[in-house]
This record gives sequence, C-alpha cells and structure tokens, in this order.
Amino acid sequence: MIRAFQWDLGRQIERLDWLLAQLPRYADWGYTELYLHLEDAVQFPSVPGVARPGAYSTRQLGKLVDKASRVGIGVVPIVNLLGHTQYLIKVPELRELNELLAPDGTPLPEGQVCPLLPRTLGVATALIADMAPFCTAGKIHVGLDESFLLGRHPLSRAEVEQVGLAAHFGRYVRRLGVLAADRGLRLGYWADMLALLPGAVAFLPPGSVAYDWYYYPFGRAPRMELHNFAEYDLVPALRAQGVEYWGCPMSGSFRHEPLPVFGERLANIRSWWDRCQRVSAAGILITNWEPQRLALPLTTVVDAAAASLWLRPVVDDIAGMLAQGFSRVFGPARAHEFARSALACDERAFVGNARWEVNERWDVASLRQGTSRFESERSFYARLSARKGLPPPLRESARLRLYLAERDVFVRSAAAHVLALRRRLSKAGPADPAVRAAIVRLLAACRQFGACVTAGRRAARAVWSLTRDRGFKGPNERIIAADARRLSALMRWLERCRTAPAQLHGASPVCGAWELRLDVVLTEPALQRVVVEAADAAGTWTSLHARTAIEFRAQAAQPRTLIRRELRVPVPRPSTPLRVALRGLGRVTVANIELTDGVSSFQPAGIDGRGRVLGAAAPASGFPDLDWTRDTDALALDFSKKKRRPR
Repeated sequence: MIRAFQWDLGRQIERLDWLLAQLPRYADWGYTELYLHLEDAVQFPSVPGVARPGAYSTRQLGKLVDKASRVGIGVVPIVNLLGHTQYLIKVPELRELNELLAPDGTPLPEGQVCPLLPRTLGVATALIADMAPFCTAGKIHVGLDESFLLGRHPLSRAEVEQVGLAAHFGRYVRRLGVLAADRGLRLGYWADMLALLPGAVAFLPPGSVAYDWYYYPFGRAPRMELHNFAEYDLVPALRAQGVEYWGCPMSGSFRHEPLPVFGERLANIRSWWDRCQRVSAAGILITNWEPQRLALPLTTVVDAAAASLWLRPVVDDIAGMLAQGFSRVFGPARAHEFARSALACDERAFVGNARWEVNERWDVASLRQGTSRFESERSFYARLSARKGLPPPLRESARLRLYLAERDVFVRSAAAHVLALRRRLSKAGPADPAVRAAIVRLLAACRQFGACVTAGRRAARAVWSLTRDRGFKGPNERIIAADARRLSALMRWLERCRTAPAQLHGASPVCGAWELRLDVVLTEPALQRVVVEAADAAGTWTSLHARTAIEFRAQAAQPRTLIRRELRVPVPRPSTPLRVALRGLGRVTVANIELTDGVSSFQPAGIDGRGRVLGAAAPASGFPDLDWTRDTDALALDFSKKKRRPR
C-alpha cells in the first residue's frame, strides 16, 4: 500500500527552504508520494492572472519536485477543476466559466466552473499541461469535491434534465480523464461526489483513482455528514469499474483551529489504516487542510506519528504514536512529555463554529455558561506556555492559545459587567457613584487586556514565521488586529458611559441594547445552519446572525448526539419582529428562548421550555439541495405579550 502525504499550499505559501528540508524526513518515515494542493499558489504560464502575490514560480515548483524525486517521493499536483474553483472565477477574464449567473445572465463573482461551457475544457487542458512536467508519480489530481453548485447553469440544467445529475457529473470526469491520458497521466479525484451520486461511477475512466475521505474516527466504513453521518462503501462499485481506491484521513485542522486536535487526528488515521488494509486499498493519503492558523510543524508531528503504523516496531495506541511523532520531528528527549501536553490541549480545544464566532464579533459570545471553563483554559495555557524546553512550534502555539483563552474570559466578563451595570443603573440611577466606579474598573480591565492583545500578536507572528514569509501577515494576526479595534471601540464607549451613564443601555462591542438568547440543541448532526432574522418596516426579513451547527469533533460525527450551545444575538429594539430560521440539511431544536436587555427578560408566547424542532431529518442518500440563502423552516417569536422570564 502506497503511503502518501499532502501539503495544502492553497491557503498560504510555505517557505521553500522549509519544505525542501522536510522531504528527506518524510522519505525516512516511509512516505513515497506527495500531493500538492495548489489553487492559485503557483504560476500557470498558460493561464496568466491566476497566481496570487508570492505564488511559487514554475522554477521553484521544479526545485521542490526534483528534491522529492531524489529522495524517492513522487509528486501529484492537485488542480481543482470543478468545486473549489474560486481561484479561477476570481479572475475577471475567467469569470465567464462560472456555473452561477445573475438574473440578467452575467456571471457572478463567486461560484464554481461550469463543466459544459466550451471554454472550461480549454482552461482545464492548459492547467493540466502546465502541471504535467511536475506529475512525477504519473497522476494528476483534479479535485472535484464538494461541487454542490452542480447543475445551476442553463447548459447544465438542460443536460441534467436529459441524463440526470450523476451522468452529468460522470461525463465531465470522463472528459477530464481523456485530457489526463493525452499527457500520459492517470486521473485522480476526491470520492465524496461519488458517495452522493453513485450512478456516476459507471462513467469513471478505468484506471483512474478515487480518493475517499472522511476526517473523524469510524468503524468499518466512513460516514457522510450530509446524510446524518450514514455509513457508505464505494469499494465494490469502484472495483467493478476498474477504478483504484485510496483512503484519506487528515492530519491538519478545521478552519480556525490554532492547534491540531492530536488525538482525534490520529484516531482518524488509524481508522483509515485499518480500513485500507481490510479492503486492500492501493494507498493511504494523509491530507492536511487549512493549516494557515496553526504551526505546520505540529501537523508534521501527526504525519510522523502516523508512520508508527507501518514502521517497525509497530505502535498503534494514540499516546505512543504521538510520542514517536514528537521524537521523529524534535528528537527523543521529553517526547512522551510533549505528547501528554499535546493530548491535554485536545481537552481544551478551540474548535467549532460556536467557539469561532468570537473571531468575527464579540457581542455574540455565549454568556449562560459563565467564565469558569475559560478561566481554567487560561490557567492551563499559561502554565504550558511558560514551561521551559518546549519545541518552539508547541510553545508559540500555546502562547497563541493563551491569548484566545484570555480573550474568551475578557469578552464574557466585560459583557456580564455591562449587563450588571445596567441593573444597578436601573435601581440606583445615574448619580450612583458605584456605577462610575465600576466603569473605571472596567476601563482598567480593558487596558490590562490590551497587554494580552500585544502578547497575542507576538505569538501569532511567531507561529506564522516558523515556516512562512514574514513579509505576509497570517489570518491570526488579522483576527487579533480586529480584536484591537474592538477593544479601542469598547474603551471609547465606556468613556462616553462614564460621562453619561444612561448610555450603558445602548449597544456596545460586547453586547446589544437588547439580545435574543436561545439554546441550539443538536441531536441529529448533518449540515444545519441556524439563522436569527429580523423584519423591517416593509416586512422584509434579513439575517442578524447565523451559525452552522457542525462541531468538527468526533463526539458530534455520529447519527445521534446531544449537544447544546447557546446562540446570543443583538437585536435593534424589543419591538423588532424576530424569527429563528433553519437552512442547510437536517433539523435542530431551539429552546430556552429569551429576549433581554440585562434588566428585563421576556419569553416568547406559545413556546414552552422544551422549545421547538425546526427542519426535517437529513436525507439518508442522494445529492443535497444546499441553498444557504433559503430558509427550510422558521419559528416566529412573539414577544408582544411580554411574558417575563424569572431571573
């Protein structure tokens, strides 16, 4: 079984010298293929305008491929040619390739390429030709995953009506197979679309390669989250078609994670290793996605730990694998200690949309659970980041994680203090000296947190600079810069409140003048998005805030769960018409609903403490109808009777 690894360079540019230095190590660990997810991170001579600033030149890419060849590693470039083709659509000269059109027929600025437009195959031919010299493993990977916009263009709709969506997709894969064969290459593609459109398998080019992916621990077969995590098995159909099968776990992160969830990544890898052996897969590819917010050497640790499954002596327990990963990357001294620390970070992971919202705005941070959990995380990361002798990637990641914990505590504490001040103000009046004294203390807390912001910026810069060009700023630095602006806005607001305490009742960066609070209860995970909407004077509903309920944790990657998360959304005024809507796939329960300004709290009429179920069960099979602009269900909230909620 071929052992392969992937670098996701489509999100950020890694320094070439660092990448080159890793290749002999991966060869020593038993890896023989490297997959490069590129998008606009490389220059395509035949399609100018695609490459972004700082992209690798063909000379640099050649240097990387040559070094890989010298150490016995073949290279497979990944050139997305259906889903995830925003890197092409963004180019004005290529926008006509878009599947999505405006009402007037002009291409929209975002979307994915349409497989039936005459120019699409021409662009695909050029991209494949540009990458062909670097396909030293004899394969070109064309992505095709998560192509949920399939069939929207008039040309596509016409073919879908004639032959069906599966054949529409399968025919395109077959055409791409011809383009690859013309260059003497085998075609590779992700297999998720085949699980959603099993009829497409009959159109796949024999000898092509299907890369099946799923990123959580599992039993005998992977699961499809869009089908409420139902199991599926593509192996029999692919074998009958003469298509090679690979299994693909993941060593990296889900979007905003500042650290890999080490234990779950290794459990996922072990699940795939067992499955690949059981079904005699041709290879296992350990992918690495969206690492731009973490230290890439830590995902390298996971890749090195995975090698314990095939190196001798075999180690397959999670802690032992991780210790060997740290030993291979940073040396044997204290490797077991570092592994224990990394697994302890898993217990305090910054994962999931409910946690990540604070990166975008502070006034939606959950308050009902208090701050004790976040204070505990702060204490843990303060101790870890101060420990001497940590490998620099783990040390700087702990410092960045400490900042996030500091922010979690500060934002929630500040919001709670503002709401408490409102209650004090409503009882004692604006002349109460305790109100102004409390505002002064809160301003002092802001200044203290300002020092945390400075330390967080340093940590974010250090994490980025480990493997990346210091001339660019990473997303963590941009998030913390936005935090600094929010902090300044909060301090200006508090200064105004110190002069005129009545302004405490107005909106601020940490809380709204009024807020809708509710619990989202997830029992059947799929791909649900909960949206709080408000109506204007004309009756038009607009979104105030939305959250996709997916958790990105193993405990939520199963058909039945019980996960409760608070959703807190500022609203313009208590008389604003409100509703809670659901989009995407699946159903949720919304419960414990209240409208509050911190002084008064009201329950909606006609909704008891058990709440309401929104949506319908996710489909058990078939292609999803994913339209994030359309509500699948909605619950109107009637606060006109102002039923007071006990505080």
